[in-house]
Formats: sequence, structure tokens, C-alpha cells
Amino acid sequence: MATQRYSVTPHPIETLLTWVKSGEIAIPEIQRPFVWDATKVRNLLDSLYQGYPVGYLIAWRNPSVRLKDGSTSSGKRILIDGQQRVTALMAALLGQEVLTKDYETVRIGIAFHPVDERFEVSNPAIQKDASWIPDLATVFAPDASLTKLTREYTARNPEADQDRISLVLEKVRKVINNQVGIIELAEDLDIETVTEIFIRVNSAGASLSQADFAMSKIAANDTYGGNMLRKAIDYFCHLAVAPEFLPRIEKGDKAFATSEFLPKMRWLKNVNDDLYDPTYTDMLRVAFTSEFRRGKLQDLVALLSGRNFETKQYEEAVAEEAFSRLKTGVLNFINKTHFDRLTMILRSAGFVTSRLIRSQNAINFAYILYLRGRAESMPAADLERLVRRWYVMSLLRGRYSGSPETAFDFDIRQIETRGLATYTDAVIDAELPESFWNTLLPQEMETSSGSSPYFLVYQAAQAKLGDLGFLSRDITVRDLLLNRSDVHHVYPRNYLKGHGLTRGRYNQIANFVLAQSEINIGIGDRDPKSYFGELADQCNGGAKKYGGITTIEEMRANLRMSCLPVCLLGGEIPTFDDFLERRRKLMAQKIKTYFEGL
Repeated sequence: MATQRYSVTPHPIETLLTWVKSGEIAIPEIQRPFVWDATKVRNLLDSLYQGYPVGYLIAWRNPSVRLKDGSTSSGKRILIDGQQRVTALMAALLGQEVLTKDYETVRIGIAFHPVDERFEVSNPAIQKDASWIPDLATVFAPDASLTKLTREYTARNPEADQDRISLVLEKVRKVINNQVGIIELAEDLDIETVTEIFIRVNSAGASLSQADFAMSKIAANDTYGGNMLRKAIDYFCHLAVAPEFLPRIEKGDKAFATSEFLPKMRWLKNVNDDLYDPTYTDMLRVAFTSEFRRGKLQDLVALLSGRNFETKQYEEAVAEEAFSRLKTGVLNFINKTHFDRLTMILRSAGFVTSRLIRSQNAINFAYILYLRGRAESMPAADLERLVRRWYVMSLLRGRYSGSPETAFDFDIRQIETRGLATYTDAVIDAELPESFWNTLLPQEMETSSGSSPYFLVYQAAQAKLGDLGFLSRDITVRDLLLNRSDVHHVYPRNYLKGHGLTRGRYNQIANFVLAQSEINIGIGDRDPKSYFGELADQCNGGAKKYGGITTIEEMRANLRMSCLPVCLLGGEIPTFDDFLERRRKLMAQKIKTYFEGL
């Protein structure tokens, strides 16, 4: 027989709001942006007024923890679904301010028209119109008198029926008696079960991640500085994308501005680098895995709740230590030296622009490796080489593309057991044997995805090796990536389309080279035999049609840099399929040469 995993109890909205105000129910997202627009708040109130259901709320009770004196403290409920609805009610009925997605504190005023029984978002025109009550919060104020409100309204609107207005205002006030079902989840449920229940109850809502649960636990904690830590994570991620946001924090959040966190992230105000813009999930993964030597965020949730993995009990001391260690991990993450060094390492591997970045988790684990190496005082040059090689290996082998948490957990535990350098060297040797470069990589490069990790690594390899752009005499691939480049089809797209080839065939990455726009435009749709013949003439005193290379030696060297068969210059034009096969092998060998030099 299945055990009951939750209870469903209806509660009046008034009771719910009282619980939120008293802290009986924690709204962990309360310090995060309120993403509803004001019209949704209006619609919610209208639904309540009409007596329509407004959905269930889901609360998950924190486990009861054993305190240091031996007594037990029962956990508070955390609202994991319904934050926006409850925040909307707090804003409209109680007049509480909310934080917008721009982290600005605003009041959402909802107006009510007693004659038409209509709700509307308050605006200057409504505020001047005597037929409206411009702010519903005045009706729900603790000292509000319906008699007085009715008298004042009818004094402004003599034609209004006083008795009807009184009844309507009474009906409005009664919306807080409407029942809302609270699904309370058992405190001993694991995250997978909680997520499953959430999905089944609220299939239309945003999906929950384990990072969301972790952030909820952090924000709901007011004993060990969880709320401030939550802000530090949020604000850093926001500042990394929008540095101009700093003055708003300084002005609008005085408590955070005077905390130890803001001075440590103020350096972001001058940063316009988008190579690594972490989300809060990225930040939690790195801070947790590097500091706790674990990779699964469900373990972080358990530790923040006080779970002792050995005794299976929940203890205050465990929660206290977990918050302390997580704070250390977060401070290490936001440290300017650490962050700058990581992006420097990525650039030194040829990843000079965010256009070459596709796997956040590969960067996340590279950062974890860097922080672990720093903690072990590994020599800087050795650590940089280790991180570069691991990052590129993880891209080429898709190490963190499937189940990143499982891979993180496995790798960090092996590193702890076998040592950082020993383990990473062993994995790289096993993952990238000679057969990978000669057989597997050329096969894997049979793809038409321009965002394929193989093509991205190939471009990084060209940038790292100082290659020139296709047919460029002076402009490097690095220059093209940092400024403007075209992806040119060696066998032009329209030429191949004219021969009946489909998009998946003519857009093979082995048909791509990076070129200056003017060279790409100049070649246009000419067939390879024509324009390679013209390139040969250009090197024998003919007209300079494509780029500035005028000697056969330079032209051959340029083709080799782009992994193109030199025979093309001599008029030996292979079939398209033969060309692709030969070029994939050449590209794979370039990536191998590049990797061995990292």
C-alpha cells in the first residue's frame, strides 16, 4: 500500500497571509524578482472576487532539526509553488512593495470601481477619477471601516446607491475568506519525489530544478545568513550581465551594500566581458562541488537542511557548517583574481569570444578544477595547463552534456581519492588515445551543426595556433573571431544546391572556413574549379581577385592553415564527398596538434 506523501488542506487567504507575515510560511523567492505584470495581479483579484479557484499552493516543510542543546526545532514551511500568487496578494491587499525583474522596489496598486465591480491597475487617470477606489489596500487596512469607506465614496459620487456600495465593498473584503488549498509535502521526501509531485500538480508552471530547491533553502534561512547569501548569488549573476546595475543595489539595498559581499563583487562594474556569464545554477554547482567535494545539488539541499549522512538525522550543527562552507565557496567564486584567471585560461586556449562557448557545465567544471588546484597550491603554470586540457577534452568528448551532476559527482570524488593531476592525466589519456584523433574524431565531425563542439574547438585551435583567415595575407582567425568574420563554404552553397544537395549536406562543418567578408562575397557562387584556378593565376602574376596573397608558397601555406588539400590549387578538384573526408582528417590532426600544445 502506497504511503501518503502529502496532505491537502484548504485555508482562508487571510490565514495564509498571516502565516507569511509571521514567518510560519517562508516565501524563498520574496527577495527575487516578481515577474508577474500588474495585469496578472488584477486578474487574480478578479478571479477571487468572482469565486473562481486560483490553484493550489505547494509547501514543503523543512525537516525538524536537533539543536545543540539536544532539543528539537520543527522546520518551517517553504512555499515552493505559489510564490508569485502569494506575493501578488501581499502587494495588492496589504500594500507591500515588490522587487521587479530590474531589482527595483515598487508598489503595485490595484484600483476598484464599486459601481461597475471592476478591478484595474491603478494609474494617474484613475487616481483623479472619483468613481474609483484607487488603491485596494485601503479597503484591507487593519483599521479600515467599511461604513466610513462607503460614506466617503458616496460623498464623492452622490449618484451611487449607498446600500449597494456597502454590499459591494463587503464582498470585496470577503475575498480573504476564500479558501486556497495548500498541498503540504512530507519533510522526509527526496527532491526527485518533490519534483515529480510539483510537475504533476502544476504541469503548466515553470519546471523546478535542484538549484531552485537549494536556493529556496538558502533564502528561507534567517539563522546563518541565508538571505544575504542568496542575494550575493543573485546580484553577482545579474551584475555579470549588467554591470550598470551596481548603483541600484547600492541605493536600493542598503543592508546588502554594507555587507561583506558587495565590496567583493564591485569589480564587476567595469567588466564588459561575456565569456562566462554564470547563472545561479552555475554558481551553486561550482561553489558546492569545489568546497564540499560532491557533485549532486540534492546533497547540498540535504546538508543545508542539517542532514547528517552518517546518522541519517537532521542536526543544527550540520546546517550551520553547510552554510559556512557554502559561503566560502561563493566568496571563492566571486573573487576577482579567481574569476579573471579562469577567463584568461579559456582565452589562452583559443576561446577568445563567447561565440565559441556552448557548454556552461564544461566551464563550470574547469572552474572547479581551478579552485581545487588553488586550494592545493599547485604551481600556476601547471594548473593553467591542466584546466585548459581538461576543458578541451570535456568538450570533445561531451563529458558534461548528458547527466552533468552524475559526471561532476564522479569526477570530484575520483579527484579526492586519486589526486588532481594524477586523475586528470589518466582520464585525458584514456579519452583521447591515438584512435580518437585518427578515426573517431573525423567520424564525429560528419555534422552540419555550426555550433558543434568539434567546429568550435577547431576555431579555437586556429586562434591559438595563430592561423590566418582563409586567403588572408595579414588578418588572423583570432582577428576575425574578435571582430567580424564570415563562415565561407569552400564548395559554395548555391553551387552545391544547384547539384541537388540538401542543407544537411552542403552545410557540413568540413565545408566551412573562416574568411573576411569581402573574400567570401568575392568568391560568391563560383564553382571550386573556377575560383581555385583564379587563385593559382593570382600567384603567377594574374589579377588579385581574392585577398592579397600573390606567391604560390604563401597560398599553399594558407590552405594548409585552413586544412584544405593543396591539390586544389593545381586544378585537382575532388568530388565533394572525397573533399569532406580528406578535410575532416586534416581538421582532426590540427585539433590534435593544438591539444598537444595546450
